[in-house]
Amino acid sequence: MRILLHIAVVAGLVLGTLSGCSSELPGGGPNSRQLLREATRADADFAAYKVTRAFLPIVARWPDTGTQQRLSWISHSSGARTQIIQPGDTLNIRVWDSSENSLLTSLDQKEIALPNVKVAANGSIFMPYVGNISVVGLTPDLAREQLQAALEAIIPSAQVQLSMTEGRNNSVDLVSGVPRPGTYPMPDRNYTVMSLIAAGGGINPNLNNPQIRLMRGGRLYGTSVDHLLANPQADTLLRGGDRVFVEEDERYFLSFGATGTEAMHIFNKDEMSAMDAVAAMGGVNDSRADPQGLLVLREYPASAVRPGNQGPRQPRVVFALDLTSADGLFAARNFRINSGDLILATEAPINDLLTISQIVGNFYGLGNRIGLVN
Repeated sequence: MRILLHIAVVAGLVLGTLSGCSSELPGGGPNSRQLLREATRADADFAAYKVTRAFLPIVARWPDTGTQQRLSWISHSSGARTQIIQPGDTLNIRVWDSSENSLLTSLDQKEIALPNVKVAANGSIFMPYVGNISVVGLTPDLAREQLQAALEAIIPSAQVQLSMTEGRNNSVDLVSGVPRPGTYPMPDRNYTVMSLIAAGGGINPNLNNPQIRLMRGGRLYGTSVDHLLANPQADTLLRGGDRVFVEEDERYFLSFGATGTEAMHIFNKDEMSAMDAVAAMGGVNDSRADPQGLLVLREYPASAVRPGNQGPRQPRVVFALDLTSADGLFAARNFRINSGDLILATEAPINDLLTISQIVGNFYGLGNRIGLVN
């Protein structure tokens, strides 16, 4: 009985101690209320904002963050259904002449072949008895007509056939992200990015949210495959010399605290909301997480700091989301996560009565095990 009395006294002391400091009970991770209180201090080096429907238009005007470069894309336009001759292309020319006194053919020969005639840097080719003829910018049919017209002045009965093999200025490079990368000739001037990817065997299925990068004239353009599939008008035309890369989306966010997983998560779609991120990280821990204390930590450049609502008050910002209210849930569905964000699921406040009952229960359990309680 003396030991049981001692257990009861200890339990009473624990009860009195916990009732006086219920808000400061230790937890396994940070507490949202503690973090938000810190933001109100005069010497705080970060700002805190509650994410609500009214706040979403404000934060949408703030600059993007993250290491990923935000790239523009080239709008779609229509091109010619045939190819255009460029310097470096190769022409295969065949001239037919049925006259008995031909300058080109002998008595038993009715045609002559001029294979592998390279278009010079100035866009011209050399023809016997005619000289240099400019063919750059012409379609193969128009170039054939021009060559025949030049020959008819000296060989009235001449007829010309012409075929073309595309050179570097009429080819594009498909560098990565497909089964068959390589250099591909453009069959016509209506050749698009998706046509090139299809020629390369399609996109590798193991790429997460594949992104398209187009290098042209020293500039880099970018978009996602999902965007092109959803917007056919964005399937831009290629130009000779273009280089196309297909790569995995490298944007990421981090999860920490009472989350399903504490890890780095690659974006699996073009625009990820806070709710998308919660789903990607496996939700939050039901027994530990505070549904009113989901925090998004973000760093802005110092140049983004603005007075009022024109920008954040500090470069380091904490956004607080409440997943227990309708407004908070809808706001979380529309709050955009940036690359490099840290999503912190804070610890829920510990229920004092539950904690005390567990402690007392442990004491009595110990008494049972040593045979002191009947």
